[in-house]
Amino acid sequence: MAKRIRLGMVGGGQGAFIGEVHRLAARLDNRFELCAGALSADPERARASAQELGISADRAYVSFEEMAQAESQREDGVQAVAIVTPNHLHFEPAKAMLAAGIHVICDKPLTSDYAQAQELAEIVSKSAAQFAVTYNYSGYPLVREARHLIASGALGAIRLVQVEYPQDWLATNIEAEGQKQAEWRTDPARAGAGGSIGDIGTHAFHLAGFVSGMQPTSLLADLTSFVPGRVLDDNAHILLRYACGARGMLWASQVAVGQENALRLRVYGETGSLEWFQENPNQLLHRPLGAPMRTLTRGGSGLSTEAAVGAVTRIPAGHPEGFIEGFATLYSDFADLIESTAVTGGVSATASNQARLLPTVADGVKGVRFVGAAVESMAGGSVWVAL
Repeated sequence: MAKRIRLGMVGGGQGAFIGEVHRLAARLDNRFELCAGALSADPERARASAQELGISADRAYVSFEEMAQAESQREDGVQAVAIVTPNHLHFEPAKAMLAAGIHVICDKPLTSDYAQAQELAEIVSKSAAQFAVTYNYSGYPLVREARHLIASGALGAIRLVQVEYPQDWLATNIEAEGQKQAEWRTDPARAGAGGSIGDIGTHAFHLAGFVSGMQPTSLLADLTSFVPGRVLDDNAHILLRYACGARGMLWASQVAVGQENALRLRVYGETGSLEWFQENPNQLLHRPLGAPMRTLTRGGSGLSTEAAVGAVTRIPAGHPEGFIEGFATLYSDFADLIESTAVTGGVSATASNQARLLPTVADGVKGVRFVGAAVESMAGGSVWVAL
């Protein structure tokens, strides 16, 4: 068996949600081994977190700067780093790791600032290291099948894109009670200019573009903060226009009481439509014009190679797969890119087709621009803003 890729992590220490998700995803397909980390800005928590994860004391760092320098000088240093910090702490660690020649997989959004996102993209373009952004819903088998069907013309010309992502966990002012995840997500200094649009709206925006194959040219946003005292938006209604004449609507909310994680995408074309729902991710509904609805199932018959067993599906049909597996697919794709780079010195034709669907730094820049454009639109009185 090939050696596992040596992985480091910035952030994700005790009490963090997304760090554990990344660790589970990285290990699922046995492609990575966690070897080092700068897991918390608090030195004691960083050391305790490393000990819990089996990271040796000499590789439990108190800063990402120390980690980048030390690991780049070790013969067995990390080959890749996962950045799982709050939004405002993505840019500097990513920049440091790239400078050290270390591949980076970064949580979304790419940065909390558009200028930083552009600068990071420029750095990546000049680096030999690979860079990926974890828009994890693009790793779901039937999301990739939906993308394939649209690209193959199954819906005809696309007319409408409807994507919504409602949650209810911020329906009350839990940040004032010290809830850690809510505290930083509602703080402009750490989250950036967007609240719900930065946290979950960017997921919806990427999903719509990934599946439809289209990027909007302009948007109009109505952003609201319903919870008293909250500065950033907790609800967003956004209209989208596409160059081909198609229209779109995006709704992101974290105050939609009764909704847990109800990400849903509908795409309508001249000859059919598709619908995928994250809370029932193992089914994709295809409604051809004038014909009965087809229900496609993960691992079932009739799927393309992009969603087939052995590519992004790990177990037989009827056994549910979901959030961790979708995340793990991105890590597996990332491993393919790293291994291809190690052999060729650049991304080669031997990299898997699946790896070519991995969200890149360019996707990250688009997500940050989406947030900025939505804020700009709202500030101007909900006007159309070019993307």
